[in-house]
Amino acid sequence: MTHYLKLIRIQNLALIAFIQLTMQYAVILPILQTFGFETVIDGWLLGLLIAATVFIAAGGYTLNDYFDIKIDAINKPEKQIVGKIVNRSTAMTIHQILTGIGIACGLLLSYVVQNFTLTFIFIVVPGLLWFYSASYKRQFMIGNLVVAFMAALLILIVGVAQIAFLKKEFGMLIFETSIPKNIYGWIGGFAIFSFLTTWIREIIKDLEDEKGDREMECRTLAIKWGAYKTKLFLYCLIIVTIASLFLVNEFYIHFEGTLTIRYIIFGFVLPFIALGYFIYSSKSPVEYRQASTLSKVIMIIGVMYSFVFYYLQAKTYGISIFNLFILK
Repeated sequence: MTHYLKLIRIQNLALIAFIQLTMQYAVILPILQTFGFETVIDGWLLGLLIAATVFIAAGGYTLNDYFDIKIDAINKPEKQIVGKIVNRSTAMTIHQILTGIGIACGLLLSYVVQNFTLTFIFIVVPGLLWFYSASYKRQFMIGNLVVAFMAALLILIVGVAQIAFLKKEFGMLIFETSIPKNIYGWIGGFAIFSFLTTWIREIIKDLEDEKGDREMECRTLAIKWGAYKTKLFLYCLIIVTIASLFLVNEFYIHFEGTLTIRYIIFGFVLPFIALGYFIYSSKSPVEYRQASTLSKVIMIIGVMYSFVFYYLQAKTYGISIFNLFILK
């Protein structure tokens, strides 16, 4: 049983569920409370959304291992499951079952909230995951961007589902308010941050897996550009991400006090500086893996800002935090 949980990356699936719950209840809920709404998406519909995302992701992880048998045998033979513990036909069956359940949950959600965008997402994403595992991840830059896009989408889709639910409940009148703009603005900000940090992490993983990728004639950034130029590109992405955080704080975040800027400095800038040093000093797969882990931690720190947002929103507008207490 343990091997199957490792195959579907159970820890990543738990993180996905946590992120979507956090976006719903620490970002969208306080925005709705500010406008006097308590109508968040029904719990069972949110459960369908999370189930759809988690099952499709689990199927995608299994599919990825199915196509990566030879690469994994070189890069991480001690962690290889498909081809050693689980045979390829079983892995494909698991992928098909998990993806099928995910699509079914997604389409049911789309039908209930009557939203074509969700239908399109839940049909297209599994196909995109297939092409990623079979081809895109071995091509220059495309694979990195696909994974980064998926990371952003799992956040953005929470906002799409909430707006679809509000439209179903209140009709087009909901678009006469600034609620959709606020939801998409904040959820979109978290999604862009997730995109950038995931892109950084995927490039670091290319450096980590260069030996196996080169053996299988992949055309990743690390192979085409070499370690030196790839690291320079990573530094540029880190600088762009940090600069974006300061610009967003300056022009779009208008809460009183310095809590947000302190969170940016201590929660992002310092860890990013440490990540830059890790990237600079890394030469072996083990060292790159440490840098990859740090980049994932930074992404989680980004998600955790949602609780800071809830606190500042509650303090500014006098709304209750999780309907428990009001800040004064």
